[in-house]
Amino acid sequence: MAPKRRPARGAAAAEERDPDGMFRGICAFIVPHGVQPRRLEVWKQRLVQMGGRVVEKLDKGGPAAGVNHVLAMDAKALLRELDAAWLHRFRGSVVSFEWLEECLKSGERLPEHKFTINYEDEFKPKKSAGNGDSIVSQPAKRSKMSFEDQQRTSSEDRGEHQDASAGKGSDVERSSNKYASSQTNSGDTKDTVGSQGAFDIEEASSGGPSIYAPADLNRNITKIFGRLIDIYRALGEDRRSFSYYKAIPVIEKLPFKIESAEQVKDLPTIGKSLKDHINEIVTTGKLSKLEHFETDEKFSLKVRTISLFGEVWGVGPATALKLYEKGHRTLDDLRKDESLTNAQRIGLKYFDDIKQRIPRHEVSEMEKLLQDVGKDILPGVIIVCGGSYRRGKASCGDMDIIITHPDGESHVGFLSKFVQRLKEINFLREDLIFSIHSVDGTDSGVDTYFGLCTYPGRELRHRIDFKVYPRNRYACGLLHWTGNDVLNRRLRLLADSKGYVLDDTGLYLATRGSGGKHAGRSDAIVSCHTEKDVFDTLGFPWLEPHERNL
Repeated sequence: MAPKRRPARGAAAAEERDPDGMFRGICAFIVPHGVQPRRLEVWKQRLVQMGGRVVEKLDKGGPAAGVNHVLAMDAKALLRELDAAWLHRFRGSVVSFEWLEECLKSGERLPEHKFTINYEDEFKPKKSAGNGDSIVSQPAKRSKMSFEDQQRTSSEDRGEHQDASAGKGSDVERSSNKYASSQTNSGDTKDTVGSQGAFDIEEASSGGPSIYAPADLNRNITKIFGRLIDIYRALGEDRRSFSYYKAIPVIEKLPFKIESAEQVKDLPTIGKSLKDHINEIVTTGKLSKLEHFETDEKFSLKVRTISLFGEVWGVGPATALKLYEKGHRTLDDLRKDESLTNAQRIGLKYFDDIKQRIPRHEVSEMEKLLQDVGKDILPGVIIVCGGSYRRGKASCGDMDIIITHPDGESHVGFLSKFVQRLKEINFLREDLIFSIHSVDGTDSGVDTYFGLCTYPGRELRHRIDFKVYPRNRYACGLLHWTGNDVLNRRLRLLADSKGYVLDDTGLYLATRGSGGKHAGRSDAIVSCHTEKDVFDTLGFPWLEPHERNL
């Protein structure tokens, strides 16, 4: 009997086509310039598989021939393929590839106005500085860092996990600002020499990055909003800081420079108050509210002092504000305060040490030391340094160590032995948090240790965290503690939109409350053996660790 013939690749793709998919009704022409051919092929396949059509050639002197969407990398690439006359006749949508990427990530068809390519700016003359001659404006370069990266401050160096990891009854205060704390739970994102910056869109199936970062054409607005975030964070006013925090990424992605508040009236997250702020900024070039904050000497002192106190490991925004209200103004004042917990006193004692970054080669050597000690105690144990080190950064604020064992059982009780051995060789020096759950099965069976360590032969303290996960929870733990926080936030939001709950202990089915809204997570955990399993389950394009500096 003759073997069955395998269908051609194109035939297989056609069989998978969903005529009622989210791109139903779209007939697109894709501008090829500035994009690798293999990426174009993936995008075309996704469009067709999800109900759309792709036109390979246009009659550039005639009508659009049914095309209702044109996709391009940017205005410059667009105008290499289509002239202004054709574009002015075209009555469809002209959008960037980012729209397609964001639709694929979210699993739904998104509004297009935020992704419109403003090619008209290519024809607007600008005055050059000095001689008054007109020059043609050039497309702005892609932003190298996202808003979250730009807003990260030196406070990350004191240990990014004090808010995320402080459990009930611990010495560390849990901050209510879970969405925007400068002490994030995903590794530090402070750019250094050798950092990864922005990435091009890559073919998802080949494992490449899929993040497109357009230029921030409205830096005059986002810079002011970012400063207000810092001020309100320092004051512990999370609700106010969050409104600016949500607005900045929306403004950053706009493909045009805002010249009137009317241009943003329909954008999500932009309410009346923010609209008034934007109007004042584009009209006067400044914001009186921020000027008042920065020129009021008493207020400025308060913000600076609370920010300083918040850099002490274990001191959250609320505690920093209370310490200020008690009359403290310097770190020396804090040293005299008897209300500080033991963890806070340790953070204060080694304040300057903790702020110093750790060179990558030293992190690598310490990771090897930890692996050797761990395998001597428990053969086969898996010990990985996550955070910014795993993401390829040149230096780190601290070390995030994620641990498990392949057999799913031998990790139980390992952390206590591991910590004891590391103390015996004088690697671990001070304890901050130590909680064991693997023995009694509480808190998903995850064991935690936070403390200070020293590079062999030195006394300089560095922050180090250990998290020991059961094997079936390790993938989500590794993903979470690798970060960065921007990616973690996107994945959590995507999970929520698809009926899941994602955290460092696993991917769970969500429970339903009244009105069909999510009420929390169920006990049903989705099997994810690797990080890629998590990405695939959520439908998010795979990113290698070094591609996660979003």
